[in-house]
Amino acid sequence: MVIEWDAPITMDDGLVLRADIYRPVGGGEHPVLMTHGPYAKGLSFQEGFAFAWMQLAREHPEALEGSSNKYQSWETPDPEIWTRDWGYVCVRVDSRGAGRSPGYLDCFSPRETLDFKNCIEWAGVRPWSNGKVGLTGISYYAMNQWQVAALRPKHLAAICPFEGASDLYRDGVRHGGILTSFWIRWYPAQVSSVQHGLGARGRINHNTGEPIAGPETLSPEEMARNIADLPGQHLGNRFATDAYFAERTPRLEDIEVPVFSRGNWGGIGLHLHGNTEAFLRVGSRQKWLEMHGDTHWTEYYTPGGRALMRRFFDHFLKGEDNGWDREPAVQLSVRLPNEKFLTRKEGEWPLARTQWTRHYLDAASSALVAEPGSDASVEFRGFSQGHTFYTPPMLKASEITGPVAAKVFIASSTRDADIFLSLRAYAPNGRELLFQGASEPNVPLAFGWLRASHRKLDAARSLPYRPWHPHDEEQPLVPGEVHELDIEIWPTSIVLPPGFRLALTVGGEDYDHQLPGPLVPKAPPQYGGIRQTGCSIHVHDVSGDRPPEVFDGTATLYTGGKHASFLLLPVIPAA
Repeated sequence: MVIEWDAPITMDDGLVLRADIYRPVGGGEHPVLMTHGPYAKGLSFQEGFAFAWMQLAREHPEALEGSSNKYQSWETPDPEIWTRDWGYVCVRVDSRGAGRSPGYLDCFSPRETLDFKNCIEWAGVRPWSNGKVGLTGISYYAMNQWQVAALRPKHLAAICPFEGASDLYRDGVRHGGILTSFWIRWYPAQVSSVQHGLGARGRINHNTGEPIAGPETLSPEEMARNIADLPGQHLGNRFATDAYFAERTPRLEDIEVPVFSRGNWGGIGLHLHGNTEAFLRVGSRQKWLEMHGDTHWTEYYTPGGRALMRRFFDHFLKGEDNGWDREPAVQLSVRLPNEKFLTRKEGEWPLARTQWTRHYLDAASSALVAEPGSDASVEFRGFSQGHTFYTPPMLKASEITGPVAAKVFIASSTRDADIFLSLRAYAPNGRELLFQGASEPNVPLAFGWLRASHRKLDAARSLPYRPWHPHDEEQPLVPGEVHELDIEIWPTSIVLPPGFRLALTVGGEDYDHQLPGPLVPKAPPQYGGIRQTGCSIHVHDVSGDRPPEVFDGTATLYTGGKHASFLLLPVIPAA
């Protein structure tokens, strides 16, 4: 490869961002794959995210073959595969204020998105470019693809967001209006730790010998002035319509380029809903959805996962007639117990043959039943796991694949309540069926959340299986009065064998699977080592957002009669 370190890209306001460019030898014009973000392009995958690298090497050694892995960087393509072997130019840009790029660091801001657009247009007219730029990458490098694609850069030809939220408020920061602490832990661990200006105080790029967050070394006071207060931004902006979130939420309908959206059933706290929702809403006439399992990063690096992306980009960036345009719109790794998957291609999402099936909650029997029962109720404390309802054992194999929703009738002793829904599965021996999640090893089927004061629906955008809350105002509860809540539960997929049961837990705090044994696995150390409970790092424990005097009251769940609470499941009939 020909490697150009710290290539300058001048923005419209005169600030210069820095990019590493990996080009095939021999000159000529080539398609471009670009990433742009705050994780420091010079930080190696192996050093910055050793826990993930070791797991990938241990469980999928084939993902590391065919490369020296010297240029691997977290959540970005390996240039030894994409450039040396497959003929793409890989461009990694440190976003404003991060890594080797100076400036004010403000994640997902309009300024950062405009910078990304400028970088795309710059790459599209380089002598080594064929004029077609594709976007790829995981997580942050997927989320900002939705943002910049909505600006319609002239040279943008295709995007492949891999496990990336498309609505910062709903998918990532405030689930159902409830603030998650993930970003507050993530910010110092992954962003300010590589802020531009650390210089000699930071890490070194082992390929260049240069500081990854330099070259200059700024004082702590200067650096504090150059970075946004993200925890304050998240705590201080409570509604989706607040300017902070509104200007960071793309109009997905404005995206016109081909889209290959790749999501993970196990991304139930951040990276799942964004991929399915964006697939439905983007304006692109050419769009595909792929859903898989395993960890957050695995299928991006495995040979099979890379081959899917290569076919997509070869078709739209190189013009190859490889049959990609004739592929069905949806490819699902349908999940079975014990981390087994059945790959199946479909024509649409949700599946047209879905049998939307109600299971009614019965507080008298703690059951999920086919018809509403008599009036009943059950109380639970606000900060508690709440109450669980079970189906009878399955008489035959049953597939649940698609979006899920619930309607519950709730009263609270206070003016508000946070409702946490957990969709679960149990084996005949009574043991809960747990799965490898995107960011922890034991997750249930799906989660849903709603702050009761955010229960207002947008009737025009709501669907039976996906209620849409505008999150534009607070409507306090009347203590003791019953209120109707429609709650979205993120999509899932499972084929349950005969004898297995489904369950729904309705509670007031994050799910906790309570693994047996004296030791409970910890989250990766950069996220504070919080206990893994099935939610991993996506928990809702910000005290300023959930004052006990409001949210730790007594909640009462009503079922049956005129308060027929129910769970809506996407049942897929056997072929």
